[in-house]
Amino acid sequence: MIALVAFTRRGAALGKTLAAALGGQLYTSARLSSELGLPAVEDLTAWTGARFADSEAIVFLSATGIAVRAIAPHVRDKFTDPAVVSVDEAGRFAVPLLSGHVGGANTLAQRIAALTGGQAVVSTATDVNGRFAVDVWAKAQNLVLVERAAAKAVSAAILEGTPVGFRSRYPVSGPLPEGLTGGAAAIGILVDDTAGENPYETTLHLVPRAVTLGLGCRRGTTREALEAQISQVLAAHQLPWAAVTALASIDLKSDEPGLLALAEAYHLQTHFYPAAALAAEPGDFPASELVSRVTGVDNVCQRAAQRAGGRVFLPKTAGGGVTVAAAMGDVHLTFPSEGRA
Repeated sequence: MIALVAFTRRGAALGKTLAAALGGQLYTSARLSSELGLPAVEDLTAWTGARFADSEAIVFLSATGIAVRAIAPHVRDKFTDPAVVSVDEAGRFAVPLLSGHVGGANTLAQRIAALTGGQAVVSTATDVNGRFAVDVWAKAQNLVLVERAAAKAVSAAILEGTPVGFRSRYPVSGPLPEGLTGGAAAIGILVDDTAGENPYETTLHLVPRAVTLGLGCRRGTTREALEAQISQVLAAHQLPWAAVTALASIDLKSDEPGLLALAEAYHLQTHFYPAAALAAEPGDFPASELVSRVTGVDNVCQRAAQRAGGRVFLPKTAGGGVTVAAAMGDVHLTFPSEGRA
């Protein structure tokens, strides 16, 4: 959700237009709330803290100073903070204040400027120098940046004119942006299923946010037990939790409290299939006679991962009464035709 807040009638009028165009929710001061029929902000600092927790972006229709003071107690990390944009009530300038690349504040400011006929005031180095921004491209391609330090090193190298290598196990359309090379380099970007391979001295791993985990477990397995075993498997293969989008299993597990609680906690989709559908999945799967007797199919986790997610790249791993497999959906990457992100 995009949250917008205005403190004057003129700002609120612009805010209503922007909220409608952006699909956001507009708030206003307690003084104007009843008059304008908008939810009230009683305490701006507290309101801002709540929006940091539940919103992808915050737009202040106010002086930049008001926005800065409101967000200051809550700023933590550009990888988790929401995008924050300040817009004057006349709509002349849209200023990205926080999370310009990873959170998308630069893009949001540009969208707002296009709506108001104003100007986006973007100050991030790669943008003002017209260079490739790996964090912007990764966000647009739905990729997870695994190493933050390496991401900074890649951006610094591009700005300094040092060649940055690029490799991908997935098909890529469009020309490599200026600054990237498919040849040898000391620092580079690898797009792959996991962060296990290091083709460069400094490698930035990008993993598609398209992983489905197939799960099997004993009845009554707790969320904590599932989470512990999954975390162990992911860590062993250097696969970030952030890349996981769904859980899959047999329909016998569709009411498993621990599994459902895990999916809710991580905001994951769930897919449950009858034994016959899992048994029909083509391929060679490690079989268990016990699992077959209990569920009607010889393998749950790997078959479910393939059924829901596509290509299995992490086969069945068992531990603590939990089985885990991982599959990756179709991934196709694109570079803009002009070679910039």
